[in-house]
Amino acid sequence: MVFHLAITIAAPPAVVFEVVSDILTMPRWYSAVESVQLIEGTSRSDSRYAVHRRLPTGRARNEVRMTSYIPDAEVTFSSVSGPTPFTYRYRVAPADSGTLLRLDGSITAAGLPGAAALLSPLAEQLFGRGMQDNLRQLKALIERNPGFAVQRRLDP
Repeated sequence: MVFHLAITIAAPPAVVFEVVSDILTMPRWYSAVESVQLIEGTSRSDSRYAVHRRLPTGRARNEVRMTSYIPDAEVTFSSVSGPTPFTYRYRVAPADSGTLLRLDGSITAAGLPGAAALLSPLAEQLFGRGMQDNLRQLKALIERNPGFAVQRRLDP
């Protein structure tokens, strides 16, 4: 499944980018993500992360890398292992009322076990709706906390 989503957030592009480019913030706004842990690396661009998610079929773990990084403009995360391979590319741009955040992605449920694999088209449709909800949660998180700034744990 390939998807393209966009949302406008009433905050400066640098603030929005800081949040989406720090994968460690995902548990705060991405409903299925329970935790994210650094596996290896010394900077965001050369690090691997374990992303632990709660799916309708049970818990899942994907290893994820940052595969592109353009400061204050674009970041891409790609899974390198796990049952639901994905790539998420986030782009920020100034908008009249703050920041336009675009999410271009792809994901498949084909790696899910048993009957869930047969239902992958349905799972992918539900995923698309869930991703829009996640972006709304991100928007609410940032807009509720105008001074919200993510403390960088790793340098880009």
